[in-house]
Amino acid sequence: MSSVTIGLLGFAGLFGLMAAGVPVGLALLASGLVGTIALAGWTSAAYTLSGQAFATAAHYELSVLPLFILMGNLASRSGLSRDLYEVAYRWIGHLRGGLAGATVLGCAGFAALSGSSIASAVTMGRVAYPNMRRFGYGGKLATGTIAAGGTLGILIPPSTGFVLYATLTEQSIGRLFMAGILPGLLLTALFLIAIAIIVRLRPEEGPAGTPSDWRERLRATRRAFGITAIVLLTIGGIYGGIFTPVEAAGVGAAFAFVMLVVRGMFSISAMTDVMADTLRTTGMCFLILIGANVFSPFIALTGLPAVVAELFAASPLGPYTMLLLIIAVYALLGMVIEGLSLMVITLPIVYPLILGLGFDPIWFGVVMVIVLEMGLISPPVGVNCFVVSTIARDVKLETVFAGVMPFWAAMIVAILLLVAFPQIALLMPNSMFNQLP
Repeated sequence: MSSVTIGLLGFAGLFGLMAAGVPVGLALLASGLVGTIALAGWTSAAYTLSGQAFATAAHYELSVLPLFILMGNLASRSGLSRDLYEVAYRWIGHLRGGLAGATVLGCAGFAALSGSSIASAVTMGRVAYPNMRRFGYGGKLATGTIAAGGTLGILIPPSTGFVLYATLTEQSIGRLFMAGILPGLLLTALFLIAIAIIVRLRPEEGPAGTPSDWRERLRATRRAFGITAIVLLTIGGIYGGIFTPVEAAGVGAAFAFVMLVVRGMFSISAMTDVMADTLRTTGMCFLILIGANVFSPFIALTGLPAVVAELFAASPLGPYTMLLLIIAVYALLGMVIEGLSLMVITLPIVYPLILGLGFDPIWFGVVMVIVLEMGLISPPVGVNCFVVSTIARDVKLETVFAGVMPFWAAMIVAILLLVAFPQIALLMPNSMFNQLP
């Protein structure tokens, strides 16, 4: 049996295990281990398993994951997410569709704390959905806004998706974080434009809220000091060269803890919940990474990446046509495979191909994360849509999926703009890199 055939069987086994309900990390681990045994024997497989597990757990830069997850959990527990929504609501809630716009801005702000799309959708959904329905917002716009706004959690840094991509491709976490800022703001703006178009075509979907006076606006803005300080400390510190990403995560987590204490929300039970949730999420991420680092060497041994690269090299299609084809395949696969799982499964094949086509790996990381965001709101798997449906129990799931379609289109526009103007993603990381001595 040829090594390429073994590689294809490895992928078949991986998808079979996932279909059977095996966690992604364990499925990657099992498929990679069995495949390595078939190709290189027990000794090599045992060395790969033990070596990769230790190397992943001991990788210093990966300590950014638990620290940023802890920061997001502490910020959520201290009520900073409510402050975000409140300040956005006070400034634009009186406009038609303003509550939906406030939700998107709140999600964008919370994304700078959590790094998780699901956490953003759940947190902002619990705050925003009751208010939107109270003011007569339609189910489509209300749920679609929350589900789509939550996807900003894996684009605006700190981002779990960027950390995984950096680890799997040996790219700089700091450069990827910087690369996500302008595209994140661009996508936020496109979501706001989508809301404006929706309420223009269907005014009943987003009636105007109650106007706020300047005193209320300033009071809400002052209360948002905590999240503003955390964002400036972490993202501003990284960009200014004051902190490394790991140091910024530690400072951000410490400040979020201080805010929890200052606001009088500290308790043993609260910290127990925060630490338990942080450990669960961190454990899941590290299991996926260890599994990916066992599966990737197996795929390299099979020679599949070289075979795929040769097929594309022999194709008469140009680099940008191939890129759009890859993006289309990712968009289709994202409808049936969870985004981060799709990343760790496919990067061993796709990443060498992208480098061979001459595209910047940092730029492609941003494009890939946006495509994965599309999967988070695409039927039938669309995780964020399922999460929102558990919050909005009075809205059918198919209504939630219908509500995200305008935002799905906005993501397509964002990808096309990034392909046409790569500097949107590369400006900040390149300027930061050039400033370093």
